[in-house]
Amino acid sequence: MIQFFGDAIVNVSVIVPTYRRTADLARCLAALDAQQRRADEVVVIVRDDDRPTHEWLASRSAQHPDARLRIAQVSTPGVVAAYNRGIDSATGEIVCFTDDDAAPHPDWIERIERAFECDPALGGLGGRDVVHEHGRILQGEKAVVGRVQWFGRAIGNHHIGHGAAREVDVLKAVNMAFRRAAIGTLRFDPRLRGSGAQVHCEMAFSLDVGRRGWKLVYDPTLLVEHYPAPRGDEDQRQVFNAAAFYNASFNLRLIMCEHLSTSGRWAFVTYATLIGNRADPGLVRAITLAFNGESLALALRKWWVGLCAMHGAWRAAMR
Repeated sequence: MIQFFGDAIVNVSVIVPTYRRTADLARCLAALDAQQRRADEVVVIVRDDDRPTHEWLASRSAQHPDARLRIAQVSTPGVVAAYNRGIDSATGEIVCFTDDDAAPHPDWIERIERAFECDPALGGLGGRDVVHEHGRILQGEKAVVGRVQWFGRAIGNHHIGHGAAREVDVLKAVNMAFRRAAIGTLRFDPRLRGSGAQVHCEMAFSLDVGRRGWKLVYDPTLLVEHYPAPRGDEDQRQVFNAAAFYNASFNLRLIMCEHLSTSGRWAFVTYATLIGNRADPGLVRAITLAFNGESLALALRKWWVGLCAMHGAWRAAMR
């Protein structure tokens, strides 16, 4: 389906990285098939060693041929390489991203297209992911979403944002889209650590798009259903793993070292070392967590791993 922005023909691409989660991928592709305005192409990024997914996609294609569905292979582990392969493979003037464990609402692409059509300064658009966890939907309402404060405190809340559409600093990968002109030669940062999720990679990408002068908007009425599935790496979300914790901390610290002002960087070092947050605690937060029931040894270990990650990120940023 070809749409027009003024006098220009505009195609919409959707990029879906996947790894050994065929049941989730089936739900995602079914949701994309049910779009009121279907994508001109859906690019599924598959690891070359992911035989189960390749076989499932071949079977699906044989039963339900779809010229819009394209398969792109990648050999490097991690979502960064998958996203970059997707950007290089996609042909659309609007490039949308979602996860294989998500199901966009039927008006998802239509709303994305309309938003870009109405605002030529819009570089990126994201929305709410309705998170299904242990048979229930995570509840809450937050007005502040997708912000990075001057001293490096990152505020997410994309899954519980409410209110009107507004400008933000950061979009969430499960539900985001960018204008091709805003992306240009920009790609996701391959220095970010991890062999799977590579946590915070969309933060770096969003901040880079914003630094180019493009507007990023979060609209909580732009919805995908999100069913977080087990990851195919050491990062299993709620279970502490030192390597995964280091990778996420390193990525956040590298991003802040490179995107904050000089005074902001030093303020961030102090904030991250002493305060931090529940997921990535500084010393004071670690002690507070211990008083609230978490193991003191575990809380202090998280703090120490964060310090090591700060050192590694600072060295990487100075190269």
